[in-house]
Amino acid sequence: MTRPLNPRMAATFPPPVMEARRWLDGVVFPADRPLINVSQAAPVEAPPMGLRQAIAEAALGDDAAHLYGPVLGMPELRAELAGQWSRAYGGEIAAGQVGITSGCNQAFCAIMATLAGEGDAVILPTPWYFNHKMWLDMAGVDCVPLPAGPGLIPDPDEAAALIGPRTRAIVLVSPNNPGGVEYPAEVLRAFHDLARARGIALIVDETYRDFDSRPGRPHDLFADPDWDRTLIHLYSFSKAYRLTGHRVGAAVASAARLAEVEKFLDTVAICPNQLGQRAALWGMRNLGQWLAGERAEILDRRAAISEGFPRLAGWRLLGVGAYFAYAEHPFALASDELCRRMVREAGVLMLPGTMFQPATEPAGVRQVRIAFANIDRAGIGQLFGRLAGLAI
Repeated sequence: MTRPLNPRMAATFPPPVMEARRWLDGVVFPADRPLINVSQAAPVEAPPMGLRQAIAEAALGDDAAHLYGPVLGMPELRAELAGQWSRAYGGEIAAGQVGITSGCNQAFCAIMATLAGEGDAVILPTPWYFNHKMWLDMAGVDCVPLPAGPGLIPDPDEAAALIGPRTRAIVLVSPNNPGGVEYPAEVLRAFHDLARARGIALIVDETYRDFDSRPGRPHDLFADPDWDRTLIHLYSFSKAYRLTGHRVGAAVASAARLAEVEKFLDTVAICPNQLGQRAALWGMRNLGQWLAGERAEILDRRAAISEGFPRLAGWRLLGVGAYFAYAEHPFALASDELCRRMVREAGVLMLPGTMFQPATEPAGVRQVRIAFANIDRAGIGQLFGRLAGLAI
């Protein structure tokens, strides 16, 4: 007998990173040509020793670190983020407008659960972050693609034409995943003004804000005293402090919306990881200089991508920044098949553009995402050497 399965879940595509990892099954990589893995945007190194020591001390000496805590997170961490963001963005953010979550993906799901339900619509620029699309599919929310224009920057005027009576939000990611591009402040402002005028939410996911190449604040949206009428900001501590395994993220929104978010979080996880929250707080208070060094290293790798890309005949770099390069390949194969073959023929694991585009969008078959944050300048040179030598 067939067991019941939620049709929404059945229709949701498998997790792309896990799907790509299965391509490695049975493949042996020689010692002199190890796998170059540019498939996932996550630090592979442990946090710096000072942060690890802080985690150990909390685990050994802070009994509360092992108990349930507030559903919306530690008051100290909420206040620290509110204070630092207020200074960084030139606005006023209260601790009560910050909610701590079990990673930024949970922040997105929790916020979206307060905004949209079955039959509602949300606008996602394409290429999109696949986990955003997955949650919308699971929730029965119609995902309305907004194809990005030149430079992978979405157009607010084109978005305006897509807004309908069931549209609840526009979602932007900057610096972008998968494209890497940093949205200009004036573009974010135009999207904000559009969303406010049409009575919908603007969600800005700034998971990679710590690796933005621009000096100063990336936008002025928090400078509006009524920012929480429209703006919802998402953040991840994972990339900044190498805390991927601890699952700590944040949502910045109105206190009224966070009261609704609390219902979701209490049902799903009860509270964020207590040791992870203490680690994030210690990092925010003590690792500013270290994080500046991490940013400088990522920017150097970004420069290496831009400098080396002309070596790849027929390839076209569509966007680069933060952790990512997004490119168009020159081969007759569709990108999903190309990426599978690259594992065996080049010892390279990357994700195809088909994972970031609607199935009906032909551009995806020509595109790939390169997550370069875990390979240094020398590794990037080796990557280009292998891609240049592909005979497919």
